[in-house]
Amino acid sequence: MDNSQPSKTSAILNDMAVQEIKPADNVELALIIREVLTEFGANKPGTVYFDATTDALYELFRRDTAVYFVARMNGNIVGGAGIFPTTGLPSGTCELVKMYLLPAARGTGLAQKLIQKCLDTAAAIGFTHVYLETMPELGRAVKVYERFGFKYLDGSLGSSGHFGCNIWMLKQLTQA
Repeated sequence: MDNSQPSKTSAILNDMAVQEIKPADNVELALIIREVLTEFGANKPGTVYFDATTDALYELFRRDTAVYFVARMNGNIVGGAGIFPTTGLPSGTCELVKMYLLPAARGTGLAQKLIQKCLDTAAAIGFTHVYLETMPELGRAVKVYERFGFKYLDGSLGSSGHFGCNIWMLKQLTQA
């Protein structure tokens, strides 16, 4: 008789889902975003912590060239990420936005799954580049973006209004 049990990590990986946002997800996602920013000391002016759209993500992403994905583990929301056609970005460019995960979801591969889903969706929509803004407090995420091929920029693109971010990165999806 085999008494082996699946590892905790493999059990978690088997019960992860990435789905498009629903109206009922707004409140929980706003709490998660603000909780993660607070955890890393990044709950400062000029970030999504104070952005009113953080409380209405479903409504914000109701356009053809935007999508927000909710990450779930064991049926519970643990974070999310999206792509958005931020005003002022160069033609063919969207922004990877509001990428946050609770501690329980980190190290499970869910961040990579979310980012890849966003990149694939951006390419399917017809975007050729994905831009992002972040800050040093979220250094672990920056390392993930680097692994996905995001390159550092000297300044911001577009008009996100997030003056609290001072790391800007860009990834080319297709050959221009």
